[in-house]
Amino acid sequence: MLVGNDLLDKARSLSNRPEDEIARGCGYVGPSGRVLRKSFYKALVEAKGYKVPSTASSGGSGTRGRQAEYRTRVHGNGNLLIGHAYTRRLGLEPGQEFRIELNRDSGSICLLPLGQDTDSLKPLADDVSPE
Repeated sequence: MLVGNDLLDKARSLSNRPEDEIARGCGYVGPSGRVLRKSFYKALVEAKGYKVPSTASSGGSGTRGRQAEYRTRVHGNGNLLIGHAYTRRLGLEPGQEFRIELNRDSGSICLLPLGQDTDSLKPLADDVSPE
């Protein structure tokens, strides 16, 4: 992948071609052959002398992805989905089994691990997100 003045020179020489061909010609192609447009455009901006804010050191796009909203809804088929963010936060592992306890008065659902004494369970009051 070209950078700096080499990138600008090559991009100028290919300026009569489509953007994808310019990016390909400058080496901005992923292992699967997909054009890496974002990397190409970022390199062009930096080559022009503009400072681009750095992304997270993890090499990602700097975003953390979707955050847990602490809300869900009943799907059209009647299922109620609890996502990975919540099960991970509770330390649940694939294959664990629970007894489901329904409280009609409050509309709450409790998951009680099978094979454990319910008195030994710790409340997660400090872990629960405010409404």
